[in-house]
Amino acid sequence: MRCVIARFPFELTKGGVLESMKGIKPEPVTGDSVIIGRRHYPVKQVGQVVTRQDRRDFSALEVLRAMTQLGFTCHAVPKAAPLGVLSPMQHASSLLGTPVPV
Repeated sequence: MRCVIARFPFELTKGGVLESMKGIKPEPVTGDSVIIGRRHYPVKQVGQVVTRQDRRDFSALEVLRAMTQLGFTCHAVPKAAPLGVLSPMQHASSLLGTPVPV
């Protein structure tokens, strides 16, 4: 399947990705991850191994999209709300003078 990562086209197959990642030790996962075989790999590590490019050249979203299209299970970390921003429920509670639920 043709995937574009960091503005470069790659012809990736599920078997090819499995073969590329064979023998690669997974780094600790702190963000988005991909399950390849029985191992959890950070998305940027997979992108680096498969494309042979520097991790700064592509985004995690590009690799997540490509791995999902190939049929791998991906786990994206949800974006956290900025500090100090209240949810609608918290805002309504503060207007009513009731304690703000956390």
